[in-house]
Amino acid sequence: MNVAIRYAAGSDIGCNRENNEDSGYAGARLIAVADGMGGYAGGEVASSTVIGSLRSLDADAPFDDLVDALGRAVAEANEKLRIVREERPDLSRMGTTLTAMLWSGTSVALAHIGDSRGYLLRDGELFQITRDHTMKDLLENESEQSGGAPVDAAEANRLSHVLYRVLDGREDREPDLKLRDCRLGDRYLLCSDGLSGVVDAQTIYEVLSAEADPQRAIDRLIQLARDGGGPDNITGVIADVVEPAHVPTPGRPMTVGAAAQTQT
Repeated sequence: MNVAIRYAAGSDIGCNRENNEDSGYAGARLIAVADGMGGYAGGEVASSTVIGSLRSLDADAPFDDLVDALGRAVAEANEKLRIVREERPDLSRMGTTLTAMLWSGTSVALAHIGDSRGYLLRDGELFQITRDHTMKDLLENESEQSGGAPVDAAEANRLSHVLYRVLDGREDREPDLKLRDCRLGDRYLLCSDGLSGVVDAQTIYEVLSAEADPQRAIDRLIQLARDGGGPDNITGVIADVVEPAHVPTPGRPMTVGAAAQTQT
């Protein structure tokens, strides 16, 4: 079965930040969101470097192994971060999350590191398809597996923004990698925590279910995050799995956030 993706992307600085450290990309075969960090300029450089590196995957060339191709591309992006850090000591603290999906027919590879998120709306249900790499999530998972006491609520809140896995140019920065099957009618949302940390899952579900146009859905979600205070940069990408005849031709890729400012 031949399928295609109809996509949209958006990014907003939010209400409290002076610059946008998020980057996003949406194209015919690749969607990705990266949330940069590391002080002045560092986050912007990190997220835009990674998105700029991954863009080459959005091509017509076939992949023998989608997961391997995406994994190699993430490793190459991390290597570019290492080179930047060596050349720019002032950016030694920079890093970025990454959630990316690469399509080939009805197969899609998912790469994830950090606390940006991936969601799937399928058959009227919303699923979170990524797991946050925060200390809160790590401790809660260990507690569940060991049968220990629940993590203290105050401690969990403190640790909810502490990441233990990001791309930062150092060794052993391995993302979670999965191969998934997609279906006609699937809707995927990738977003930074500036969206998912403010707009709850029920509201995300309602917007994704009610708004058929992907760009209007992204714009609505971003506005809801701003209405909720917009404490962080806000970035989202939507991909709808549709029949090829339902995709405008030729589709132009979209780059948003910091990566759009550095695109050449």
